[in-house]
Amino acid sequence: KNPPANRLTSSQKCIRTNDIFNVGVNDHKIKFFEGQYPVPFGMAYNSYVILDEKIAVTDTVDRNFGHEWLENLEKVLKDRQPDYLIVHHMEPDHSANIAEFLNKYSSAKVVLSAVAVNILKAYFGDAFNARLQTVKEGDCLELGLHTLRFIGAPMVHWPEVLMSYETSEKVLFSADGFGSFGANDVDTEEYWDDEARRYYYGIVGKFGTQVLNVLKKAAALEIKTICSLHGPVLTGDLSHHLEEYTKWASYESENDGVFIPFTSVYGHTEEAVNLLAEKLRASGKDVKTMNLAENDLSYALDAAFLYKNVVFATTTYNTGIYPFMNDLITRLVEHGFCKTNVAFIENGSWAPSAARIMKEKLSECKELNFIEPVVTVKGALNTASKEALNSLSEKLK
Repeated sequence: KNPPANRLTSSQKCIRTNDIFNVGVNDHKIKFFEGQYPVPFGMAYNSYVILDEKIAVTDTVDRNFGHEWLENLEKVLKDRQPDYLIVHHMEPDHSANIAEFLNKYSSAKVVLSAVAVNILKAYFGDAFNARLQTVKEGDCLELGLHTLRFIGAPMVHWPEVLMSYETSEKVLFSADGFGSFGANDVDTEEYWDDEARRYYYGIVGKFGTQVLNVLKKAAALEIKTICSLHGPVLTGDLSHHLEEYTKWASYESENDGVFIPFTSVYGHTEEAVNLLAEKLRASGKDVKTMNLAENDLSYALDAAFLYKNVVFATTTYNTGIYPFMNDLITRLVEHGFCKTNVAFIENGSWAPSAARIMKEKLSECKELNFIEPVVTVKGALNTASKEALNSLSEKLK
């Protein structure tokens, strides 16, 4: 329903190097990532191998694909044995097969942050304690021609997260950073910008300050390739991806238009939304409307951060606001919604109070500019509410 915009090239879907390989898997069975985000293009769980005098494997994959992952790994290793399993992130879609890996490769050590140790023990107990090797910011792991330098990335988006930078081929292993929804073997037009942004605001977006801290560290590195744990490997000119991530982490709107998420029970609120959209489009404004009953909230969350102006339109319902709108606003507050112009359209046949309630909920957010007038529709549109819509459209032009 929301086709994204920049098509991936084949060169972004694999690592072109003699020594580093993606042995990850593609999941086309999944419907909702983390049980809530629709993934119409599937999902990729990436894992990488660095072949050198010593061999490092970075992360594992989701538990449903352990057998496939180990087969992929064997094809690259041939008869060699890995020396290290690098754990950048302990979330189970990347760590579920740690025990299987360590049982199969009995001499391999696990390299991870000190914070990750307790999380690993929570999942796997103490069986592998003697094989754990902790690292911190600035530590290096020498593999031969390749060296991994570790970068602390706490709260991007778990507290134990590490990234690593391979110094000879200039590869950043970015954990969930720069990740995207979508499998890596999809033939349809899968796009990085929109699916990576929806992933960012849904999964990582609450932690913009921490992301900016990591981006400052990355700015000091020469990066030729970014290997995320989800989505395509990014190669070539990476300036666009770095710029986009900086915008997202800074909560800077990218579109000066107007986003109008709405709910409507009998069609009158939707009629008001359509009339406002028509007026704004006539003035040359880009407008996106979205019926929250018909679209997953992850798309609305993404659009609310993307647009500079957001008009929330809903009915007064059970002395509150309609459930879909309540859910959207709750998510926006939880994800650090800010730096946006906000306006309201409310409907209520006898005691309209939706606008007041929405504003109270959004008062927890920072740097919101509330625009008047509030448009109140009492049942159906009338002369007064149409005049209010016209006045609001003038403020939003």
